[in-house]
Amino acid sequence: MKKNWAAAFQIAAVYVGTVVGAGFATGKEIVEFFSRFGFFGLISILMSGYLLVLVGSKLMRMAARIKAKSYQEFNEYLFGKWIGNGINILMLIMLLGVCAVMLSGAGAVFEEQLGLSKNVGIWLTILLSIIVMLIGTKGIFAVNTFVVPIMISFSLMLMIFSVQMPHFLHQLLFVPFASDGWKTVLSPFSYTALNLALAEAVLVPIATEIDDDWTIKWGGIIGGAALTIILVSNHFTLIMLPNFERFEIPMAVIMKKIASGLHWTYVLVIYGEIFTSVIGDVYGLERQIRQYIVIPPVISVSVIFAITYFISLIHYGSLLSYLYPLFGYVSLLFLILLWIKPLPSIEKK
Repeated sequence: MKKNWAAAFQIAAVYVGTVVGAGFATGKEIVEFFSRFGFFGLISILMSGYLLVLVGSKLMRMAARIKAKSYQEFNEYLFGKWIGNGINILMLIMLLGVCAVMLSGAGAVFEEQLGLSKNVGIWLTILLSIIVMLIGTKGIFAVNTFVVPIMISFSLMLMIFSVQMPHFLHQLLFVPFASDGWKTVLSPFSYTALNLALAEAVLVPIATEIDDDWTIKWGGIIGGAALTIILVSNHFTLIMLPNFERFEIPMAVIMKKIASGLHWTYVLVIYGEIFTSVIGDVYGLERQIRQYIVIPPVISVSVIFAITYFISLIHYGSLLSYLYPLFGYVSLLFLILLWIKPLPSIEKK
């Protein structure tokens, strides 16, 4: 069997690009789930990284083996038909909510970093997303393959700068007081559950389309490892920013302080990552809607953006802090079932 490393890296790029959305790229999601807990947050990140490699790879391999064309079919296999239908409705609501967070994050980038109206960022993102969606799967691959390596490079560069700063070790080992500190025990599981439950909308149809077990397996492993590296590097960077919890785009604030010459480039990269997640989520939603109603993609995508636009007008930080942890806890059952269910055997061609 010929080993296609190029295809494996493409799958990894889509995996990373789908997970690294508004909250991840801006740093806000990492703050909410991990960094505000200090050293315990780092331990949670490593546990989450292990799950992203192991369970993320399994999700895609399982989807390809059962020939699932959408997350609806995948959830029916995982939960059974009746419960699966209920989970799919919940997933639809979650995807709409997270897509709204992504759009709100795009608006926050324009508002906090560029001094422009939040609406400008939201409408530009909607317009560009519709264009890419019309191109299809190739458009999603192309955007992710371009943006993801740049994002990883910037994350590693900021980490290198951060670890050389005075008192880094003190900040790394520091455990701040948190009234909800108990959440650090659940964070690795709720974070992974949230991201995999949402990413399945993109990963399931793409894995089935690739339909090569070796390629999918290593795409998941590489993608999960890359996500872990970005999580750790961003955490190392965030803990060196005083009062990081009060910023909407903490990673951009850090870049401005450490390497101001690259600030605007990094803002574009953050926006690019938000954009990849928006098109990933809308791609999954559009595929799901077509399972129920046969309508042109332009109409279904327009309806999705019409709904998410109004939700996205809510304050970005508030939207993320409330919806992401809630969706994470809701998705825990999905993670548990995915973890314990054995992989079906490969059908002989």
